[in-house]
Amino acid sequence: MTAALNHEIFMQRCIELATMGAGHVMPNPMVGAVLVYNGRIIGEGYHQQYGQAHAEVNCVNNVADIDRPLIKSSTMYVSLEPCAHHGKTPPCAHLIVREQIPHVVIGCVDTFSKVSGKGIEILKNAGIQVTTGILENACRELNKRFFTFHEQKRPYIVLKWSQSVDGFIGTTDRQPVKISNEYTDRLVHKWRSEEAAILVGTNTAVNDNPRLNTRLWPGNNPARVVIDLDLRIPPTHHIYDGSVKTFIVTTHGTVPCGATAITVERNGNVLQQMLSALHIHHVQSILIEGGAFTLQEFIALELWDEARIIVNEKPLGTGVSAPSWNFSPATGITHLATDTIYYHRLNTLAPYF
Repeated sequence: MTAALNHEIFMQRCIELATMGAGHVMPNPMVGAVLVYNGRIIGEGYHQQYGQAHAEVNCVNNVADIDRPLIKSSTMYVSLEPCAHHGKTPPCAHLIVREQIPHVVIGCVDTFSKVSGKGIEILKNAGIQVTTGILENACRELNKRFFTFHEQKRPYIVLKWSQSVDGFIGTTDRQPVKISNEYTDRLVHKWRSEEAAILVGTNTAVNDNPRLNTRLWPGNNPARVVIDLDLRIPPTHHIYDGSVKTFIVTTHGTVPCGATAITVERNGNVLQQMLSALHIHHVQSILIEGGAFTLQEFIALELWDEARIIVNEKPLGTGVSAPSWNFSPATGITHLATDTIYYHRLNTLAPYF
């Protein structure tokens, strides 16, 4: 077995470990690390919780006492360049130097300005052999939200809607209607737990009075973003219950107590203004849940990264039409009882350099 193939096997394990931090480490990236001696993993770890130890620390701490003398002769694999700055925790690059690990294999460079090559520089200056670019695309895909946020200066955007098989998203009288089934509903709440924020437009907020939380899944509630330019939503609606951070996108300077105003100019590009403001507020990703008009605006401006379209097998016959779209072929399809979910991507996340 070649060394390159070995590298990919252990990097794949880093990716598997990293995904276990999904929904818990944002705005930090998901990172996994393994420590290998003579082809044997002697330690592994991942970033488990924002503000707590990073993957490299947990990896080293996972090494059994009997194997600790082997650390100085081992190779560390890590899915993302070790950090070089003091944040909530000390720099991981310094830990690797202190532990005298002679070789570090990195999946992809961290393009966040406070790291961006600085971690690699620390390692090389200490005489450590550094190998980069192992499963690079997969490692960037793992942290597509993180990279999009830092490189494009906006949140990663996921469109989601449910429609009937005959192409309707709601009833003509705009009364709440159940389209997706209970299994898909649970999955959608899981999706919510994986994003930093969830967004709806004025009509959806007024007519449906949604909670926009993760009550069907044991995950974190996302922040709420509501486009309400004229402040039409009654202050008694769930949006203003104070249960979670809530942003109101409006042309007014103030909003009801408990929410944060994102003030935009009506004559400008409202969505672009909003996304820039959310970047300033460190909102790394956002799930757009409706309604049809809001979703169509994002589609028309190509302001999206993923789309997840849930199609129920039952027709509505009439109603509010689902968004009009002409996406490329689905990258994935899932069947959940009476629902079929189609996954689309606008672009793949290519290497930054």
